[in-house]
This record gives sequence, C-alpha cells and structure tokens, in this order.
Amino acid sequence: MKAIVAAMVRLGMTPTDALRAAKVVAAGILDRKNLAAIRTGMLADGVAVEGDPTADIAALRNVVFS
Repeated sequence: MKAIVAAMVRLGMTPTDALRAAKVVAAGILDRKNLAAIRTGMLADGVAVEGDPTADIAALRNVVFS
C-alpha cells in the first residue's frame, strides 16, 4: 500500500486524500461497510508510524508497530 499511496501523491493528490482513497474509498467500492472507520463493531488493522503521513507521505515508511 505504501507505494500506491506514494504514487497517488506524486500524481497530485494530497497525502490526506491519498490515504482516504486507499482505505475509505476502497472499502466503499468493495461494499465493506465494516471497514475504514474507528467505531465499535468495525474491523480494523492498525499501523502506527513515526511522523505525520498527512503532512509527509514518506512517514508511512517509519512503521512503529502494526
């Protein structure tokens, strides 16, 4: 996913829009309403990174835990 999101940013998307497209929009396209939100009863895969990927998408390379 890191390479895809980075490519979206290189092609002109903001980091926030690229992250949203990779998760929220993809979940909607796949009709997976139980993904891409942080709420009780939702499925989740979490990743913590060092840095702010909404400011610098390269922060996705600095995974602290997943």
